[in-house]
Amino acid sequence: MTDLEDFVNAPGRDEAVREVRKKIDELGVTFIYYQFVSVTGRIMGKGAPADHWERFAEKGFQLVYGSTANLFIDRFDNYIGYGPEAWELVGIPEPDTFVQLPWDKRVARVFCTCFRGREHEENPGAFLTADCRGNLRRIHQEFQNDHNGLHLRAGTEPEMMWLKPGPDGKPDGGVSNPYCYHIEQFEQLRPIYMKVTEYARQMGLDMIQGDHEDAPGQIELNFMFDDVLRNADRLTTFRQICAQVGREENAIPCFMSKPFMNVSASACHTNISLWRGGEDKLKSFGDDGMQGMPQPFTYAEGGENTFMPEGDNPRMPGKVGLQAMGGLIKHQRGITVLGASTVNSYRRFLEPGFWAPMYANWGYQNRTAGIRNSAPGRFEYKAVDSMHNPYLLSAGLLKAMDDGIRNDIEPAPAEQRNIYDHMEEVAKTCEKLPMSLGEGIEALENDEVARSALPGEMYNVFMHYKKNEWDTFLSTVTEWDMENYLDCLP
Repeated sequence: MTDLEDFVNAPGRDEAVREVRKKIDELGVTFIYYQFVSVTGRIMGKGAPADHWERFAEKGFQLVYGSTANLFIDRFDNYIGYGPEAWELVGIPEPDTFVQLPWDKRVARVFCTCFRGREHEENPGAFLTADCRGNLRRIHQEFQNDHNGLHLRAGTEPEMMWLKPGPDGKPDGGVSNPYCYHIEQFEQLRPIYMKVTEYARQMGLDMIQGDHEDAPGQIELNFMFDDVLRNADRLTTFRQICAQVGREENAIPCFMSKPFMNVSASACHTNISLWRGGEDKLKSFGDDGMQGMPQPFTYAEGGENTFMPEGDNPRMPGKVGLQAMGGLIKHQRGITVLGASTVNSYRRFLEPGFWAPMYANWGYQNRTAGIRNSAPGRFEYKAVDSMHNPYLLSAGLLKAMDDGIRNDIEPAPAEQRNIYDHMEEVAKTCEKLPMSLGEGIEALENDEVARSALPGEMYNVFMHYKKNEWDTFLSTVTEWDMENYLDCLP
C-alpha cells in the first residue's frame, strides 16, 4: 500500500470521519476549507460544501505541486519549485483538526496532509516532501523513536503591529504609541485584542496573557505551549484570526518584523522543552461547547521535563538540556534562515540595542544572547520573527537538538554580559549569526544537519524561493538608491 492508502485506511479513521459528520450537522456547518501550509507559511487549499465531506475524506482534493510555493513565479518568470508540467498533489483531510470558524459559523476548516499524485511515475501516493506540516510530523515522530519517547513541546510569542490604513488603503502608522507595557496604549487596542482572544478561544487556543510592546501598534498575545505540531497549527490559526479581525476592525495586521526603524521589531520567540511521558487533556473555552473535534482543544500536560536542573544550580539545565543546547548553538547559524526567513528579518539583527540576538550563544535570563534559558526547564530561541514558518523552524530545532543529544555536544559556558557592550570579545569565541538573507541561505547550504530539516523536494523548493527573494531584492532599485546616488556626480 502507498502512504496515501495507509493514511486513508488507518485504524479509527472511519469513525473519526463519522464524528466530523456529526459535528457538521450539530454546528450547522455548510462549507469547509481544506487547507495546508506553504513553504512561507501561507494557508493554501480549497473550499467545498460540507455535503461532500465524506468524498473529500476518502479521495481528498488535487492541486498543483507549485501551490506549496504559493504558486508564485521567480524573477525570470519561472514557477518556483515546480513547473507547469508538474503533477498535482493530493490533499487528504485530517478529521481530528476540524473546527468551526467563529466569525462565520457556516464555515469550518480542516488541515490536510499532502501526497504525491496517485498515478505519478515516481513514488505514487508517497508523502509529498514539499509539505512542511507533514514533514514536521514525521521528523518529530522519528525523533521520538530515536530517543525513547522524548518529544518537543513549544510555545510561541507572536509580536505584531496593528497599523492604521491611510486614505489610499496603505499603512499610515500604528494604531497606538510605542510605549512598552503601558496599559493606556493596550487599551487603545482593546477592540482588536478582545476580538482576537474571543475567536482564538473558540478555535482551541488557550490564551494566557498579552501586553503592549515598544513599537507603534505593537502587541504580543500568548497562548499555552503544547506539542510542537499542535503549537505550529495554533500559530497558523492565530494569523488567520488576525487577518479576519483586521477586516472587521479596519486595521492592518502586520507580521513583518520591522516596518519602522528606530523602534523594536516584531519577534516570535519560541520557547522549547523536551519531555518524556505526560498525557493529553481536553480543554474547552467557548460558552456554547466545543466547536469542533477534540484535537484543536487538546493540550499535553505532565510528564518529565528533561531540561530541568539536576543539581543544586537552578540556572544550569540537566544533561539532556545541555546536550540539546550544545546542538542548537552548533547549528544556530544554519537554522537561522528558518526563523528569520525574509530580507526584512535581518533589519532586526542589524539595528542593535533592541534585544535582538547577534551571536550563537546562550545565557540565563540574558536577553542579548542567541538563546535565553528563560526559566528552569525551558529555552527561548530568539533568532525568529513573526514572519517565519513554524513547521520549518521546529523541524530545524529538532534536528539540531538531535545532533546535540546523539553526539553529547557540550555548550560553551553561559554568557551573562550585555553582549552589545562586549561584541569584540564575544566574537572571539562565538559565531556571529547571519546578518542578511543571503548569509542565512549560505549558512543553511553549509550545514548538513540544518539541511536535513528540509527533506526531499522541500530543500529545493525553499532554496529556489529564498534565493529568488534575495536576488530580486539585490536587483531592485529603491528610494535609498535615488537619495544616495542621483546627484553624486559631477
